[in-house]
Amino acid sequence: MAEDVKPTRKNLMAIEDRIELSERGHDTLEQKRDGLIMEFMDILDQAQDVRNDLNEDYETAQRKLNMARAMEGDVAVRGAAAALKEHPEITIQSKNIMGVVVPQIESSKVKKSLDERGYGLLGSSARIDEAADAYEELLETIILAAEVETAMKKMLTEIETTKRRVNALEFKLLPDLYTNQEYIEQKLEEQEREEIFRMKKIKEKKEEAEAEEAAAAEAAAEAADADADAVAVDE
Repeated sequence: MAEDVKPTRKNLMAIEDRIELSERGHDTLEQKRDGLIMEFMDILDQAQDVRNDLNEDYETAQRKLNMARAMEGDVAVRGAAAALKEHPEITIQSKNIMGVVVPQIESSKVKKSLDERGYGLLGSSARIDEAADAYEELLETIILAAEVETAMKKMLTEIETTKRRVNALEFKLLPDLYTNQEYIEQKLEEQEREEIFRMKKIKEKKEEAEAEEAAAAEAAAEAADADADAVAVDE
Protein backbone atom coordinates (compact mmCIF):
# COMPACT_ATOMS: atom_id res chain seq x y z
CA MET A 1 0.00 0.00 0.00
CA ALA A 2 1.09 3.57 -0.67
CA GLU A 3 0.67 4.50 3.00
CA ASP A 4 3.39 2.01 3.91
CA VAL A 5 5.96 3.91 1.84
CA LYS A 6 7.91 6.61 3.63
CA PRO A 7 7.53 9.84 1.61
CA THR A 8 11.15 10.85 1.11
CA ARG A 9 13.15 12.07 -1.89
CA LYS A 10 15.31 8.96 -1.69
CA ASN A 11 12.31 6.63 -1.87
CA LEU A 12 10.85 8.65 -4.73
CA MET A 13 14.07 8.28 -6.72
CA ALA A 14 14.16 4.55 -5.96
CA ILE A 15 10.56 4.11 -7.14
CA GLU A 16 11.23 6.11 -10.30
CA ASP A 17 14.18 3.81 -11.04
CA ARG A 18 11.98 0.76 -10.48
CA ILE A 19 9.31 2.20 -12.75
CA GLU A 20 11.83 2.79 -15.52
CA LEU A 21 13.23 -0.72 -15.15
CA SER A 22 9.76 -2.30 -15.01
CA GLU A 23 8.56 -0.39 -18.07
CA ARG A 24 11.59 -1.56 -20.04
CA GLY A 25 11.02 -5.12 -18.83
CA HIS A 26 7.34 -4.87 -19.76
CA ASP A 27 8.17 -3.70 -23.29
CA THR A 28 10.78 -6.45 -23.70
CA LEU A 29 8.38 -9.14 -22.49
CA GLU A 30 5.64 -7.85 -24.79
CA GLN A 31 8.00 -8.08 -27.76
CA LYS A 32 9.02 -11.58 -26.69
CA ARG A 33 5.39 -12.62 -26.28
CA ASP A 34 4.46 -11.32 -29.73
CA GLY A 35 7.50 -13.01 -31.28
CA LEU A 36 6.68 -16.29 -29.55
CA ILE A 37 3.10 -16.14 -30.78
CA MET A 38 4.27 -15.62 -34.37
CA GLU A 39 6.70 -18.55 -34.08
CA PHE A 40 3.96 -20.65 -32.46
CA MET A 41 1.55 -19.95 -35.30
CA ASP A 42 4.16 -21.14 -37.81
CA ILE A 43 4.74 -24.32 -35.79
CA LEU A 44 0.97 -24.79 -35.41
CA ASP A 45 0.54 -24.69 -39.19
CA GLN A 46 3.36 -27.21 -39.54
CA ALA A 47 1.80 -29.40 -36.83
CA GLN A 48 -1.55 -29.42 -38.62
CA ASP A 49 0.14 -30.47 -41.85
CA VAL A 50 2.10 -33.19 -40.05
CA ARG A 51 -1.06 -34.48 -38.37
CA ASN A 52 -2.79 -34.73 -41.73
CA ASP A 53 0.24 -36.52 -43.19
CA LEU A 54 0.33 -38.82 -40.17
CA ASN A 55 -3.31 -39.84 -40.63
CA GLU A 56 -2.82 -40.41 -44.34
CA ASP A 57 0.41 -42.38 -43.87
CA TYR A 58 -1.17 -44.50 -41.14
CA GLU A 59 -4.18 -45.35 -43.31
CA THR A 60 -1.90 -46.15 -46.25
CA ALA A 61 0.37 -48.35 -44.10
CA GLN A 62 -2.59 -50.23 -42.64
CA ARG A 63 -4.07 -50.74 -46.07
CA LYS A 64 -0.74 -52.02 -47.47
CA LEU A 65 -0.26 -54.33 -44.47
CA ASN A 66 -3.75 -55.76 -44.75
CA MET A 67 -3.19 -56.35 -48.45
CA ALA A 68 0.13 -58.14 -47.77
CA ARG A 69 -1.47 -60.31 -45.07
CA ALA A 70 -4.34 -61.18 -47.36
CA MET A 71 -2.11 -62.04 -50.32
CA GLU A 72 0.95 -63.54 -48.61
CA GLY A 73 -0.39 -64.66 -45.24
CA ASP A 74 0.43 -63.67 -41.66
CA VAL A 75 3.37 -66.07 -41.46
CA ALA A 76 5.18 -64.48 -44.41
CA VAL A 77 4.53 -60.95 -43.12
CA ARG A 78 5.73 -61.81 -39.60
CA GLY A 79 8.76 -63.58 -41.01
CA ALA A 80 9.70 -60.53 -43.06
CA ALA A 81 9.32 -58.29 -39.99
CA ALA A 82 11.42 -60.64 -37.85
CA ALA A 83 14.21 -60.67 -40.44
CA LEU A 84 15.03 -57.02 -39.77
CA LYS A 85 18.65 -56.70 -38.61
CA GLU A 86 19.25 -52.96 -38.26
CA HIS A 87 16.75 -50.94 -36.31
CA PRO A 88 16.13 -47.21 -36.82
CA GLU A 89 18.31 -44.84 -34.78
CA ILE A 90 17.24 -41.51 -33.33
CA THR A 91 19.47 -38.66 -32.20
CA ILE A 92 17.94 -35.84 -30.19
CA GLN A 93 19.59 -32.43 -30.31
CA SER A 94 18.18 -29.02 -29.42
CA LYS A 95 17.63 -25.66 -31.02
CA ASN A 96 16.72 -22.25 -29.66
CA ILE A 97 13.57 -20.43 -30.77
CA MET A 98 13.12 -17.01 -29.13
CA GLY A 99 14.87 -18.27 -26.01
CA VAL A 100 12.89 -21.54 -25.90
CA VAL A 101 14.91 -24.73 -26.19
CA VAL A 102 13.05 -27.24 -28.37
CA PRO A 103 14.12 -30.70 -29.53
CA GLN A 104 15.52 -31.39 -32.98
CA ILE A 105 15.18 -35.09 -33.78
CA GLU A 106 17.45 -36.65 -36.37
CA SER A 107 16.72 -40.19 -37.58
CA SER A 108 18.76 -42.70 -39.54
CA LYS A 109 18.28 -46.21 -40.89
CA VAL A 110 14.54 -45.68 -41.17
CA LYS A 111 14.18 -46.26 -44.89
CA LYS A 112 16.01 -49.36 -46.07
CA SER A 113 16.79 -51.17 -49.29
CA LEU A 114 15.63 -54.74 -49.82
CA ASP A 115 18.86 -56.32 -48.67
CA GLU A 116 19.00 -54.05 -45.60
CA ARG A 117 15.61 -55.36 -44.52
CA GLY A 118 17.10 -58.80 -44.01
CA TYR A 119 14.62 -60.97 -45.86
CA GLY A 120 16.18 -60.63 -49.34
CA LEU A 121 14.53 -60.88 -52.74
CA LEU A 122 13.52 -64.54 -52.48
CA GLY A 123 11.88 -64.17 -49.09
CA SER A 124 9.70 -61.28 -50.07
CA SER A 125 7.03 -60.13 -52.46
CA ALA A 126 5.83 -56.87 -53.95
CA ARG A 127 3.02 -56.67 -51.38
CA ILE A 128 5.37 -57.06 -48.43
CA ASP A 129 7.79 -54.53 -49.94
CA GLU A 130 4.99 -52.01 -50.36
CA ALA A 131 3.88 -52.55 -46.76
CA ALA A 132 7.48 -52.09 -45.54
CA ASP A 133 7.85 -48.91 -47.58
CA ALA A 134 4.58 -47.55 -46.18
CA TYR A 135 5.56 -48.26 -42.56
CA GLU A 136 8.98 -46.72 -43.04
CA GLU A 137 7.29 -43.59 -44.38
CA LEU A 138 4.90 -43.67 -41.42
CA LEU A 139 7.79 -43.93 -38.95
CA GLU A 140 9.51 -40.88 -40.44
CA THR A 141 6.26 -38.94 -40.16
CA ILE A 142 5.86 -40.05 -36.51
CA ILE A 143 9.37 -38.82 -35.70
CA LEU A 144 8.66 -35.45 -37.33
CA ALA A 145 5.32 -35.24 -35.51
CA ALA A 146 7.05 -35.90 -32.17
CA GLU A 147 9.49 -33.06 -32.83
CA VAL A 148 6.82 -30.61 -33.92
CA GLU A 149 4.32 -31.48 -31.18
CA THR A 150 6.97 -31.20 -28.45
CA ALA A 151 8.17 -27.85 -29.82
CA MET A 152 4.58 -26.60 -29.97
CA LYS A 153 3.90 -27.58 -26.33
CA LYS A 154 7.11 -25.94 -25.13
CA MET A 155 6.33 -22.76 -27.08
CA LEU A 156 2.79 -22.67 -25.70
CA THR A 157 4.08 -23.08 -22.14
CA GLU A 158 6.59 -20.25 -22.63
CA ILE A 159 3.88 -18.02 -24.16
CA GLU A 160 1.62 -18.57 -21.13
CA THR A 161 4.51 -17.88 -18.74
CA THR A 162 5.45 -14.69 -20.62
CA LYS A 163 1.81 -13.53 -20.71
CA ARG A 164 1.54 -13.98 -16.93
CA ARG A 165 4.69 -11.91 -16.44
CA VAL A 166 3.40 -9.18 -18.75
CA ASN A 167 0.07 -9.10 -16.94
CA ALA A 168 1.77 -9.04 -13.53
CA LEU A 169 3.80 -6.01 -14.58
CA GLU A 170 0.96 -4.27 -16.38
CA PHE A 171 -1.86 -4.85 -13.89
CA LYS A 172 -0.09 -5.26 -10.55
CA LEU A 173 3.49 -4.04 -10.19
CA LEU A 174 3.42 -0.93 -12.38
CA PRO A 175 0.05 0.35 -11.03
CA ASP A 176 1.36 -0.10 -7.47
CA LEU A 177 4.55 1.76 -8.34
CA TYR A 178 2.59 4.57 -10.00
CA THR A 179 0.36 4.81 -6.93
CA ASN A 180 3.37 4.97 -4.61
CA GLN A 181 5.03 7.57 -6.83
CA GLU A 182 1.92 9.74 -6.83
CA TYR A 183 1.52 9.33 -3.06
CA ILE A 184 5.11 10.38 -2.35
CA GLU A 185 4.93 13.31 -4.78
CA GLN A 186 1.75 14.54 -3.11
CA LYS A 187 3.26 14.18 0.38
CA LEU A 188 6.44 15.96 -0.68
CA GLU A 189 4.39 18.78 -2.19
CA GLU A 190 2.43 19.05 1.05
CA GLN A 191 5.66 19.12 3.03
CA GLU A 192 7.06 21.77 0.72
CA ARG A 193 3.94 23.91 1.09
CA GLU A 194 4.06 23.49 4.85
CA GLU A 195 7.75 24.43 4.88
CA ILE A 196 7.07 27.51 2.76
CA PHE A 197 4.20 28.49 5.08
CA ARG A 198 6.42 27.90 8.15
CA MET A 199 9.26 29.96 6.70
CA LYS A 200 6.79 32.71 5.82
CA LYS A 201 5.52 32.74 9.40
CA ILE A 202 9.06 32.81 10.74
CA LYS A 203 9.86 35.71 8.44
CA GLU A 204 6.71 37.56 9.52
CA LYS A 205 7.52 37.04 13.20
CA LYS A 206 11.08 38.15 12.63
CA GLU A 207 9.90 41.26 10.82
CA GLU A 208 7.39 41.94 13.61
CA ALA A 209 10.11 41.51 16.23
CA GLU A 210 12.44 43.79 14.29
CA ALA A 211 9.65 46.33 13.91
CA GLU A 212 8.90 46.17 17.64
CA GLU A 213 12.61 46.56 18.44
CA ALA A 214 12.84 49.51 16.09
CA ALA A 215 9.74 51.07 17.62
CA ALA A 216 11.09 50.51 21.12
CA ALA A 217 14.43 51.99 20.17
CA GLU A 218 12.70 54.97 18.59
CA ALA A 219 10.53 55.42 21.68
CA ALA A 220 13.57 55.22 23.90
CA ALA A 221 15.39 57.76 21.78
CA GLU A 222 12.40 60.10 21.91
CA ALA A 223 12.21 59.68 25.69
CA ALA A 224 15.90 60.43 26.05
CA ASP A 225 15.51 63.53 23.90
CA ALA A 226 12.54 64.64 26.05
CA ASP A 227 14.51 64.15 29.24
CA ALA A 228 17.41 66.12 27.81
CA ASP A 229 15.08 68.98 26.85
CA ALA A 230 13.57 68.99 30.35
CA VAL A 231 16.97 69.19 31.99
CA ALA A 232 17.96 72.04 29.76
CA VAL A 233 14.84 74.05 30.68
CA ASP A 234 15.41 73.52 34.39
CA GLU A 235 18.89 74.86 34.08
